[in-house]
Amino acid sequence: MWFWILIFAIVGIACMWYSRHQPFPEISGRFSALLFSISLLLWLSSTAPRETSEEVPAIIASLIGGLGVVFGVRHMTITHHDVVVAPFGGILLCIGSISLLSGRWGEYDQTEQIVSFALASILVMLEVYLCFRGLVIGIQGISWSKSGLRQVRRGLLVGPRGAVSHFEKSWHSEDQWLTAMSHAALMMIHQHIGNTDEQEYHRIELEKLGGLDAVDSAWIEAIDSELHQLNTSISGEEE
Repeated sequence: MWFWILIFAIVGIACMWYSRHQPFPEISGRFSALLFSISLLLWLSSTAPRETSEEVPAIIASLIGGLGVVFGVRHMTITHHDVVVAPFGGILLCIGSISLLSGRWGEYDQTEQIVSFALASILVMLEVYLCFRGLVIGIQGISWSKSGLRQVRRGLLVGPRGAVSHFEKSWHSEDQWLTAMSHAALMMIHQHIGNTDEQEYHRIELEKLGGLDAVDSAWIEAIDSELHQLNTSISGEEE
C-alpha cells in the first residue's frame, strides 16, 4: 500500500511543480490536488482494521490516469490550455494497468500473455509520446496568448503572472501572425500603462510584420475593449 501512497504523492508533487509554469495553472493544480486526496485516502485505508485489497489502488490509478489522459489530451490538442495533466495521468495509467496485468500473469495462457504484453507496450509507447508532446515540446505560443488576454480581463498587466509576461512568451518563429498579435497586444498595454519606450519598440517590431493590418481586427478590438474597461473601473473607484 505504501508504494501506491508514494506514487500518488510523488506524481501529485511533480504535477503541482509543473503547474506553476503553465499559462492556466488551475487545471493541473486541481489534478494534483485530486492525487494528494487519493494518497491521503489510501494512507487512511492502510490504518483501517480491515485490509484493503491489493488491486484497489491499481484500479484507482488506472481509472484516474485514464481520465487524466482523456481530459489532458483535450486540453493539449483542442483548448491549448494545459500540457501537464496528460503525461502525468499517463504515468498513473501505465503503472496501474501494468500492475493489474502482471498480477495474474501466472494464470494467463500463452495467448493472454501475448495480448497483455502488447497492451502494456502500447500504453508505454503512448506515455512516451505524451511526455514528449507535453513536457519536451511544451506549451504552444497560442496558449500564452489566450492566458495573456485573460490576465488583461483580470486587470493583471505587469508582474511575473501579468499579461505582459504572458504575451512575451507567445512568440512563434513559424506562425508570424501569432507574433504579430503579441506585439500588437504589448504595444497597446504599454501605451495604457504609459511605458512609451516599450510601446515604441513593439510598434517597430509590429511594423516589420505588416503593422496592425496583419492582425485580426477582432483581436485589436478585444484588447482595446478590456483596457477601456480597466480605465472605466479605475475612474469609478476614484469617484
